[in-house]
Amino acid sequence: MKIPFHKLHGDKNDFLLTNIEDAPDGDLPGIAVAICNRHTGVGADGWMLVDRTAGENFDGSIRLFNSDGSEPELSGNGTRCAAALLARAKPGQKEFRIRTGAGIKHLRLLSNSGERYEFEMNMGEPHIVELHTTVQGRDATLVDVGNPQCVMPVLDFHFDWEAIGAATEHDPAFPNRTNVSFVRSIDAHTIDVRFWERGAGLTNSSGTGSTGAAAASIARGMVQNPVTVQTPAGILVIRVENKVLFLTGPAEYVAEGIYYSLITVRH
Repeated sequence: MKIPFHKLHGDKNDFLLTNIEDAPDGDLPGIAVAICNRHTGVGADGWMLVDRTAGENFDGSIRLFNSDGSEPELSGNGTRCAAALLARAKPGQKEFRIRTGAGIKHLRLLSNSGERYEFEMNMGEPHIVELHTTVQGRDATLVDVGNPQCVMPVLDFHFDWEAIGAATEHDPAFPNRTNVSFVRSIDAHTIDVRFWERGAGLTNSSGTGSTGAAAASIARGMVQNPVTVQTPAGILVIRVENKVLFLTGPAEYVAEGIYYSLITVRH
């Protein structure tokens, strides 16, 4: 079985995108695990199915699978990658509306140079579930930004935060698991963040994680609007307007090819 794909990354958070008409029927979570494997597959944090069929209020739809086969509601970096794929096919178009598992998201193309695109994405209004709570023995804030986020303020990263992130993802307090971010305040408008993503583990960057980290940091009085989010992969920017968060960041087209799947697919 052959599966065509496009590879893009948003701030080194990488995804494989396949047009829905090229996707096989059957075990999609199993295919996601196989194609995202960095040793025996193509390698990515997630596999995305893209439906370019436009609707009344959207230009296309996406369905995302994490590298472990789970299906999250939303990826900020991944949605920018889908917008870049649409923009690549529609030169001159500046506004994109993409239907995700967390609703329709509006993106505005800010710049384009070669295969690199920069978008501002409307992330919606965050919901602070618990401003102050304790998870895995650590101070935390719980935020919903279209998917669940557990944000932990830290003074530095000189501890095994990856292990804590993995334990927090599967903490009994989160029956559907959670994304985890560790946030260090730099100044009144800057935070430094590390990410443990539900279903993908350690990632260099996260759009929804950055949004949740910024929302929690603002709510706690750690920073003020706008917020620069420093990640191991680069910088993302969050601004707040009428309680709505807008995320600015890049998406870059990397490659295209065909994956030769060894998965037995049910027809």
